[in-house]
Amino acid sequence: MTHADPLIETLANARVVLFDFDGPVCDVFAGLPAPEVAGELTALLSAQDEAAGAKAAQTNDPIEVLRIAHEADTELGQRIEQALTAAEVRAVAVAGQPIPGATEALQAARAAGRGVAVVSNNSAECVRAFLELHSLEEYVTEIVGRPSEQPHLMKPNPFPLITAAERMHIDVTSCTLIGDSLTDIQAAHAAGATVIGYANKPHKADLFSEAQADVVTEHMQDIADALAAE
Repeated sequence: MTHADPLIETLANARVVLFDFDGPVCDVFAGLPAPEVAGELTALLSAQDEAAGAKAAQTNDPIEVLRIAHEADTELGQRIEQALTAAEVRAVAVAGQPIPGATEALQAARAAGRGVAVVSNNSAECVRAFLELHSLEEYVTEIVGRPSEQPHLMKPNPFPLITAAERMHIDVTSCTLIGDSLTDIQAAHAAGATVIGYANKPHKADLFSEAQADVVTEHMQDIADALAAE
């Protein structure tokens, strides 16, 4: 690797590395499948609001069910959010090991003198539980989870990135985000941060390139190696 390597360059310019959680660090619903959780939440929602329940039944994404619940009714949204947070905490307990290369990437970021934060649409509670379970909490300075009762502030809104940067007393433009979804790339662009697209599925590489991610990588280990190579 030379310094012309775009991954090394992007990371060299970042004072803080922001990690999305579900994908780059943990496969949250590996042990407790997302469709199962979405089904649980939809059943709760349907019991209170039939129309919202019918809409939620169209998706198997728990976060999407939460958005639908909040749109329908604030109090209902709060109830679904509590149920989702509890399900996420259960899920990370059975999610298995961190994503290959994630532990090394977190360690390498700290060893290279970077600040490290996790910015996630999952709850801060489940992020914290997973990091503690795998003895990774010492590598993460800040956790910015799903903004409570304000799903409109989740990524692709830049709010979580800006919040993390503020807490770390740094300009968000000095951060780079590692994310595995288009919403991560959109949030980083909106915040003015650089973004590394983690293409953990084959179709994502082209998708992220088209969305103008600064770099696309298929392995978290590449991030660890690039930080170590500086």
